[in-house]
Amino acid sequence: MAWVYLVVAGFLEVVWAFYMKKSEGFTLLTPSVITIITMIASFALLSISMKALPLGTAYTIWTGIGAVGAFVVGVIVLGESATPMRVFAAVLIVSGLVLMKLSSD
Repeated sequence: MAWVYLVVAGFLEVVWAFYMKKSEGFTLLTPSVITIITMIASFALLSISMKALPLGTAYTIWTGIGAVGAFVVGVIVLGESATPMRVFAAVLIVSGLVLMKLSSD
């Protein structure tokens, strides 16, 4: 169950990153509230998952899901560039996540 909590926490990190961008520096109420609520939920689920998972594994997976997810949302939803170098960097992050998962107890 810890892995489920961790993956959901990672996806919530993507949500709060997107809404933080949409909040325009916390000047818009609705995106700001969504950012804060999803941040709290993401941190809470990360904390719960860390009861059973090693710190390094949990934190790396959480930040990796957030980083790659935010990149994908940026490209698909916000029209940010998907240069070969940026895509390769995302592939390297995913590769690291897979290796971290495989090396976990």
